[in-house]
Amino acid sequence: MKPDFNWDDARIFLAIARAGTLSGAADAMNMGVATVSRRLDRLEKMLGMPLFSRHQSGYRLTDDGEIMLERAEALECAGLAFGEAAQLQGLTGGLVRLATSENLATHFILPALKGLLDTHPELRIEVLSGVQSVNLHRRDADLAVRMVKPDVGNLTLKRLGKVGFGVYGSADYLQSRSLSDGAPSFNEDAFVGWGEAFQHLPAAQWISRILRGRPCRLEANTLSAQVAAVSAGLGLGVLPHFMARKNGLRCVQEEIGADQTLWLVMHTDLASSRRVRVVADHLITLFEESEALLKQP
Repeated sequence: MKPDFNWDDARIFLAIARAGTLSGAADAMNMGVATVSRRLDRLEKMLGMPLFSRHQSGYRLTDDGEIMLERAEALECAGLAFGEAAQLQGLTGGLVRLATSENLATHFILPALKGLLDTHPELRIEVLSGVQSVNLHRRDADLAVRMVKPDVGNLTLKRLGKVGFGVYGSADYLQSRSLSDGAPSFNEDAFVGWGEAFQHLPAAQWISRILRGRPCRLEANTLSAQVAAVSAGLGLGVLPHFMARKNGLRCVQEEIGADQTLWLVMHTDLASSRRVRVVADHLITLFEESEALLKQP
């Protein structure tokens, strides 16, 4: 007769799967390595299958382990939801850390937070914006709004919509721009673009195809800086419609195939957290209502 299933052993399994080593799992669970090893052995015996293959570099999930990982994460979410339900009804308090780009924070998210915070006065929000993406696996943030779909991991994803991009220039630059027979051509144009580290972006790839080996006149690692450069007449830029529109720039070409999908990302462990969920739902509604403003010129 097999022993009864012990949920704590499943937590040990998840910790090893995420850390990749017994010592890492032991640190995460605040227990000894020997205890972690013993609990894993007990779980594998109870299930009648090996969950990991042991290597010098660490522990790797077996095929059976991969299958059990998804089920263990579902159990974990259910446990978190049960704990949340035990809290006071109607009270959503605590700190939620939201990572996003500076332009989305400035133009969309921050102006729309007052209603959320008025409804939930015990809620606090920290907005993290910058060039470097934070690591949700390390819990640098609770959730994030990103223009690049993250790698597969212990993350919950929600597609928020698309940000439309077009070619824009300042009124002064366009007035001095020469066109052959009125046809749209970029052969003589200067461009403001992305540096080498950002050439994977659709906007940067479009500019590279157009320039055919010519360098950009100016490169910048933020969209805000590129908008400022285009506004100063330094050249054309591939910019989000909503940012270019707010800065009075003129559209040269609306559709260039460089639109980017927005993703709401959160660690699966926090997907059922009441405080995180209320912020996530607010963002989902916000971006649904702003779909046309984000996508169209």
